[in-house]
Amino acid sequence: MNKTLQSLKLTFLHCGYSKLDSSWDYDNVISPFSRLYLVTKGTARMYHSYEQFDLEPGHIYLIPSFTYSRYQCQDHLELYYIHFTEEVGDRLSIYDMKDFKYDLEADEQVFIYFKKLIHLHPKRYLTEDDPSIYDNRKFMAETEKKNELLSAKSFIETHALLQLLFSSFVQNSKSFKLNIRNDFHEILSYIKEHLHEPLTVADLAAHSNLSADHFSRVFQQKFGIRPSKYIQTVRLERSETLLLTTNNTLAEIAGKTGMGTISYLSRMFKIKNGITPGAFRKERPGG
Repeated sequence: MNKTLQSLKLTFLHCGYSKLDSSWDYDNVISPFSRLYLVTKGTARMYHSYEQFDLEPGHIYLIPSFTYSRYQCQDHLELYYIHFTEEVGDRLSIYDMKDFKYDLEADEQVFIYFKKLIHLHPKRYLTEDDPSIYDNRKFMAETEKKNELLSAKSFIETHALLQLLFSSFVQNSKSFKLNIRNDFHEILSYIKEHLHEPLTVADLAAHSNLSADHFSRVFQQKFGIRPSKYIQTVRLERSETLLLTTNNTLAEIAGKTGMGTISYLSRMFKIKNGITPGAFRKERPGG
């Protein structure tokens, strides 16, 4: 596992300090990057990863990338924020490899790290609080260009600060849930790497040296979802990401996600999201 983690790459995007009110009320937020929030004043409610979090001062929160999120502030909230992307190896996600805490009490050092990042990048703050405005390929492309202009010292220091903050959320205990995910890490990685190819339960079972029936039973027991449904879910999530962050045509997205045809992609996408892929893209600024 440690050898795999040596390839962990964190890419800094934005940081700043926000004062929010009741207009901070957003649903169906699925960002192509992770977020760190350090709350200093006020309260709010957040939902992601099938959990509800009541934001409170003195706590730091992690919101994983590509995860459905819901945010709601009823009165007033002030927080530091950091946005970043992460990947391990060949575009795998550490969220599939390790368990994470999402809410931690912040110590004095955490405040120092946040303030240091803002000092390093005073102009990398967001001018809008609406995720639908900055969750798009225009912002991502602009950020990549800015990172290329960083000095070696700033680049290394930024990466070190991100690693220190991010590492505090990783669960290192050998919990039952953690062992389950590690057992099937290879198959989850295989699915994401071969998403554009035809994937059947029989193929995955053979890759795991199990019978199809046994593989399906164990997979559902471990993850609470049938393997075929999991594959379909990942394909639809990948299509959402491509719609948000690329100029790919629907035909290209259907091919890259293994959905096959535009008609099938559109039908399954509408079942999940209530709108077509084209309408989904048009609703996003920059889409």
